Amino acid sequence: MPKKNEYLEFLLEWLSPLGTITARSMFGGHCLYCDGVVFALLADGVPHLKVDDATRPRFERLGLAPFRPFPNQPEVMQYYPPPPEFFEDRDALLDWGRAAVEVGRRAKTKKRRALSPG
Repeated sequence: MPKKNEYLEFLLEWLSPLGTITARSMFGGHCLYCDGVVFALLADGVPHLKVDDATRPRFERLGLAPFRPFPNQPEVMQYYPPPPEFFEDRDALLDWGRAAVEVGRRAKTKKRRALSPG
């Protein structure tokens, strides 16, 4: 029987105002979905929200850095940790979380367009 991850369970509940939140294990962490759309990662016990060109500056203005899957290598992923108020204020959670879900939706739409013939 797999060991229960209490922090992951907390995040799933905390993020539930955004929609139906689910998680899948991936590479030692978890990929988080909202209504079937990838919007966050949980790696080394830290949540990271999906960003794109429209939302990245908001994270960078706060001095937040992108997720590095391998700390000793320069590659980064387009996921940033949320600011502290994400966990302190429900309105902040909804604001930052919805932005990440929208990034996931835009990415999914872009991917579908790239795969469709024509």
